[in-house]
Amino acid sequence: MSSHSTAAIGRPKLGVYRGTADVAPAADKYAFKYLIAIAVTLAAVLELIDTSIVNVAIPHMMGNLGATLDEISWVSTGYIVANVIVIPMSGWLSAYFGRKRYLTTSILLFVAASFMCGAAHSLGMLVFWRVVQGAGGGALLSTAQATLFEAFPPEEVGIGQAMFGVGVMVGPTLGPTLGGWIVDNYNWPWIFYINVPLGILAAIMVATYVHDAAHQERAEKVDVLGFLLLATCVGSLQWMLEKGERYDWFDSRLITVLAVTCVASFVLLLWHELTTDEPIIDFRVLKSRQLAAGVSIAAVLGLALFGSIFVLPIFLQNLHGLTANQTGMVILPGALASAVTMAWVGKNSNWLDARATVAAGAVLFFASMWMLARMTLGSGPDETFWPLILRGVGLGLIFVPLTNASMAELRVSELAQGTGMFNLTRQLGGSLGIAIMATLLTRFTTQKRALIGEHVTTMDPASLSRLQSITQGLIAHGANPLVAKQQALFLIDRQIGAQASVLAFSRIYILSGIILMACLPLLFLFRTGKGRGSMMNLH
Repeated sequence: MSSHSTAAIGRPKLGVYRGTADVAPAADKYAFKYLIAIAVTLAAVLELIDTSIVNVAIPHMMGNLGATLDEISWVSTGYIVANVIVIPMSGWLSAYFGRKRYLTTSILLFVAASFMCGAAHSLGMLVFWRVVQGAGGGALLSTAQATLFEAFPPEEVGIGQAMFGVGVMVGPTLGPTLGGWIVDNYNWPWIFYINVPLGILAAIMVATYVHDAAHQERAEKVDVLGFLLLATCVGSLQWMLEKGERYDWFDSRLITVLAVTCVASFVLLLWHELTTDEPIIDFRVLKSRQLAAGVSIAAVLGLALFGSIFVLPIFLQNLHGLTANQTGMVILPGALASAVTMAWVGKNSNWLDARATVAAGAVLFFASMWMLARMTLGSGPDETFWPLILRGVGLGLIFVPLTNASMAELRVSELAQGTGMFNLTRQLGGSLGIAIMATLLTRFTTQKRALIGEHVTTMDPASLSRLQSITQGLIAHGANPLVAKQQALFLIDRQIGAQASVLAFSRIYILSGIILMACLPLLFLFRTGKGRGSMMNLH
């Protein structure tokens, strides 16, 4: 493709990538497909685990580094901000440097930064290397997924995406569980050191088996302005979402400034990228109605899924006293159910219709949320088993078919940009979901507490009877009558708070289910529910 012919049809002017391209011979194109899938999925899992693994180690880091909670939060925020900035750029970077070189270098950068995070002796150095780690990790989702679309024959694309999907779903679940186990048995630096041997293995496999795409094209110049606008837009949005609840949202001047900066830079980014010949993000791929609908559903899926994933551990740990390890074990069966479902969906993807499977998955997700919403203070962790199994099966029915169908109309050369947008919207949807659910959880709890408190008064016979019963029980165990009454009031107040929390969690679960169901009309925008493996017009 010449740069003149490309410009003639209104697409970016690109030059064919030459010189260092490492393209697999046609006869061997699919020879190492499973090894490629294992390599890129391992890299993606490491990236996803590191998004959440630090959360359980934050108290240990604070004590070891002498940092406040606000200061240590940048260990998470810096990683995620760098990550979401790089994700939409990964298609351009992959083409510019060559997919094999870019993916291998990104993994090695991630590994080196992981080691330096573990070796950091100050907060500043830890945050710096977490930012570098996030920048390296940004390539490990979109580039990996785009690689798998080409590593498998068209009729087996669903299998490759299913392997990747299992990692994407299991990774966030393993993070807190693995982090809790490491911190309990070793020390917090090992949550980073564990990446080193696994990352080196992934890098060696990628360097050995992954090849550059035959269609690979490279921009003739670097879109510096596009990069700066992208970093400003996504960085300010992610920072706003991370800090919004803590600073009471738009009552804070900082949050207001971040919101205005995000909107303004997005408008400028969109205008610049649509008018430049060599954009760092090719928004033109959204001319595909299929992709536009798919990334919209991915954003809503991220919002509903990550919002519910965020609140469940809080429910189990705060109200039922479970540890991080125990919480992980409660959640694990659902993740395994998701993995099994994805394996089945991947194997049968050629005859499945994404419009049907996504709708069925959303219904199962809603049913799962409905069951979780009916849990009470007396409900034990065992009662989450079937709701989480349903949620896992539902997500397994959604992820692979939605991804494949969203990319169905794209040229092979557009896959990297398409997967970049898909992963970015899902990631940002997840960040938005966590921010919204955290805010609503606080507000719902306050509302329910006030409502329950209206009925628990000294004028209510049932409340007085309850107070007297608890007081007499404490006196019978040797407490002073005056102290016993104070303790009884404290216990009743705590019970009110716990009950208010249960009602708040119930509303959050129902809201998560409704949000996902509400996006189903977008499926009518799909021209086909078949994935790329079933399409005959591959370019």
